[in-house]
Amino acid sequence: MKVVASLAAALAALALGACGGDGAEPGASEEATLVLDFQPNAVHTGIYAALAGHLYRNRGVRLRVHEPSASSDAPKLLEAGRADFAILDIHDLAIARERGFDLVAVMPIVQRPLAAVIAGDEVTDPADLEGGEVGVTGLPSDDAVLDSVLEADDADPDAVDRVTIGFEAVPQLSAGRLDAATAFWNAEGVALDRAGVATTEFRVDDFGAPRYPELVLVTSSDTDPGLVEDVRDATTAGYEVVMRDSQTALDDMLLRERGLDPAEQRAQLDALLDADALAPAGRFDERALREWADWDLEHGIVGEPIDVEAAFGT
Repeated sequence: MKVVASLAAALAALALGACGGDGAEPGASEEATLVLDFQPNAVHTGIYAALAGHLYRNRGVRLRVHEPSASSDAPKLLEAGRADFAILDIHDLAIARERGFDLVAVMPIVQRPLAAVIAGDEVTDPADLEGGEVGVTGLPSDDAVLDSVLEADDADPDAVDRVTIGFEAVPQLSAGRLDAATAFWNAEGVALDRAGVATTEFRVDDFGAPRYPELVLVTSSDTDPGLVEDVRDATTAGYEVVMRDSQTALDDMLLRERGLDPAEQRAQLDALLDADALAPAGRFDERALREWADWDLEHGIVGEPIDVEAAFGT
């Protein structure tokens, strides 16, 4: 693998922010690092359940869990050997592979899209957004989500004024500054509900998109297969714990990450469980992946067809 000198220097200087005292599994023979996609939240409860239950250690793995720092770029960390595993949005995996990163997803973290268009409660159908202002983060997948939702209701995507707001959907919608925004229903959607803001959610897999796994566990294609199997099996078992005993799994995460709001995380986890977003744990649906690949290409997230067999270790 070739990494340009400037990137190597940047990565050498990068310090990852560790979670909960570094999340390491003591007493195991092989060390591995896992970079989360965001700060710890209910989506990650299966990982913390696996840590608490020594499921990694029992497979000989001392796993260190890190949340991403402001400057970290998970595909570059994986490619350069600075991390062994990372959780990526599935669209980011596709973009990274198109840019030449030799990465492979080895298991789903969630089994359905988390993306949605969240609107004020006066909006009853996506077509109501024609002529209105909709906030987007600026990521390519946001435009794809918005287009898909509008097109599914026979609305014109060009009739919407798109405003780049970064990750400010909650304050923007709470203040009524926008008619809608692209956001995650399990996070921003829950936050808005808990704040008493009445909304209408248009989840993308209800409006034109397939039921694809939004978040996936990714590694470099040259990672030791035995290590991949151990981490995948332990993580899968952790998410099975979540579905059997969600409160214990949530408590495991809250014990390590003491800055989290227990009520907020309980609400987020309930949203995931109510939507059946975590089941079945650890298994990709090949048909869903192929439908997702077609959808990403159709909506311009990637410019070339995605090699599903190469991109996913099923």
